[in-house]
Amino acid sequence: MPRQIIHTDNAPKAIGTYSQAVRVGNTVYCSGQIGLHPKTMEMAEGIEAQIKRVFDNLKAVAEAAGGTLNDATRFTVYLTNLKHFAKVNEIMATYVNEPYPARAAIGVASLPRDALVEIDAVLVLE
Repeated sequence: MPRQIIHTDNAPKAIGTYSQAVRVGNTVYCSGQIGLHPKTMEMAEGIEAQIKRVFDNLKAVAEAAGGTLNDATRFTVYLTNLKHFAKVNEIMATYVNEPYPARAAIGVASLPRDALVEIDAVLVLE
């Protein structure tokens, strides 16, 4: 099955050797997003702003692939402080409708660009 590389200028360009997302059949594998603004490549200030920017970035990638965040079947959340998990839940509920996708949350020592949160996603498109 051929791979389709997904790219949008509405999400930060890759800062390494990866694509924003790759679609294989009906499945879209979205790379992790951090709180970078796509135009300025500046990090959002604070955890709440970073979480919102991460979901905005993932939303842009999902739309570029022909879907929405409601097509997500799984999110993986990486946090430098697991105390922020409740804030992730609160903000995620404004971007994704029930039934919610599967999810994992992992505490990490650090993230690229000193981000406080990174989230990746897997989408299945109809």
